[in-house]
Amino acid sequence: MRKLFGDRNFYRRVLMVAIPIMVQNGITNFVSMLDNIMVGQIGTEQMSGVSIVNQLIFVYNVSIFGAISGAGILGAQFYGNNDHKGLRDTFRFKCMICLLICLLGTGILIGFGKPLIGLYLQGDAGAGDAAMAMAYGKDYLWIMLLGLLPFTVVQIYASTLRETSETIKPMIAGMIAVVVNMSFNYLLIFGKAGFPALGVRGAAIATVMARFTECIFIVAWTHRHSDRNYFIQGAYRSFRIPKHLAGQILRKGTPLLVNELLWASGMAFLVQCYSIRGLSVVAGMNISSTLSNVFNVVFMALGSAVSIMVGQLLGGGKMEEAKVTAYRLITFSVLSCIVVGLVMVGLAPLFPKIYNTSDEVRSLATAFIMIAGLYIPVHAFMNATYFTLRSGGKTVITFLFDSVFVWVVSIPLAYMLSRFTSLDIRLLYLTVCMADLMKCVIGFILVKKGVWLNKIVTDGQEQ
Repeated sequence: MRKLFGDRNFYRRVLMVAIPIMVQNGITNFVSMLDNIMVGQIGTEQMSGVSIVNQLIFVYNVSIFGAISGAGILGAQFYGNNDHKGLRDTFRFKCMICLLICLLGTGILIGFGKPLIGLYLQGDAGAGDAAMAMAYGKDYLWIMLLGLLPFTVVQIYASTLRETSETIKPMIAGMIAVVVNMSFNYLLIFGKAGFPALGVRGAAIATVMARFTECIFIVAWTHRHSDRNYFIQGAYRSFRIPKHLAGQILRKGTPLLVNELLWASGMAFLVQCYSIRGLSVVAGMNISSTLSNVFNVVFMALGSAVSIMVGQLLGGGKMEEAKVTAYRLITFSVLSCIVVGLVMVGLAPLFPKIYNTSDEVRSLATAFIMIAGLYIPVHAFMNATYFTLRSGGKTVITFLFDSVFVWVVSIPLAYMLSRFTSLDIRLLYLTVCMADLMKCVIGFILVKKGVWLNKIVTDGQEQ
C-alpha cells in the first residue's frame, strides 16, 4: 500500500505540475462549453453543425499532440539529464513536423470539409434539418481554419516549456485567450454592444481571435526570457538536427503520431456510428461531450504529470523512484476521478436543461452524461497507464494499446450494433464503453511488468 500513496511533499509536487495544466485546459474547455451553450441557444441545427466541425478539428488537434509527443518524451529526459542542446533539437523537430501537419490538415479540410460534415448527417433527420446543419457547419469550418496555425505554434512552445517544468506561463496564456474568446463570443454570437449578430460565424471568429492572442503571448514571453528558456537560444539559426536524434525521435514519435491520428479519427468514426440514429443523437452527444471535456481535464492533467515527472526520473536514471511515482500517480488519478464522476452523475439531469433544444435531445444527453461520469475513473486508469508506458519510450506498445484496440474492437462493435440491431442508443453507447475494460487489464499487466523502465537519452551537456 505504501507504494500506492505518497506523502504531502509528493502530492505537493504532483499538484504543482498538474494544477497549472488542469487550470489552463479546464478554463479553455469551460469557455468552449459556454461557447457551445451560446450556440445552443440559437437552435439544434446550429449546435449540431458546430459540433460536427469541432469533431473534425479534434482529429487535427490530436494529430498535433501526437506529433509533439515523440519529441516530448526525449525532451523531458533531456531536461532531466541537463542537456539543453538536446532539448533545443527536439524543439526544432516539433516545429518542422507540426508545420507540415498544419499544411496537410488545412488542405484536407478545405478540399473535403463538406463531404466529411455530410458523413454525420445520414441518420433519420429531415432533409431540411440536415441541410441547415450542413450550411452552419460549412460557415463555421471556413473561419476556424484560420486558427489552425496559431494553435499549432502554441502547442509547440507550450509543450517544450512544460518539459522544463514551466507550466505557469502556458496556463496564463490560456487564461488570457479564454477571456478574449468568452467576451467576443457574447458580442459576436448575439450582436451586443453594437457588434453584428453573426451566430455560428461569430463563435468561430471569437475562437480564432483567442488562438492568435494566446500564440502572441506565449511566443513573446518565451523569447523575452531566453535567459531561462535555454532551448530557444539560437533555435532558429539552423534547423539541422543530428541524424541519430532525428532517427530516434522518428522511431519513438511515429508510432505516437500514427496512434493519435488513428485514435482521434476512431473517436470521430465512433460518433459517426452513433449519428446514424439521427440528429438528436448528434446533439445529445455534443451536450454530453461538452460537459465531459470540462471534467476530463483532471485525468488528462494527471496524465501529463505522469509523462513529465516519470520521464524526468527515467532521464536521470532513477528507475525505482520512477516506478513508485508511476504507481502513486495512477492511484491518485483514479481516486480523484471517482469524485469527479460522482459530480458528473449529479449534474446529468440538470446540465441539458440549459440548452434551447427538444426534450428528446435533453433526455439522450442526460443518459450519455451519466454513463460518461460512471466511466471516468476507468478512463483515468487507462490514461495514466498509457502515459506511464509512453514515458519510457514504449510507443509501439501504446500504439497497440490505444489505436489498434479502437479500430479492432470499439469501432466494429459500434458499427454492427448501430446498423444491424435495434438496440437503444443508450445501451449501445454503454456497451461500447464497457469494451474499454479490456484495455485496463492490458495496461495493468504492462505497467506491473515494468517494460517501460528505460532511460532512452545518453548523458550529455550543453554544447
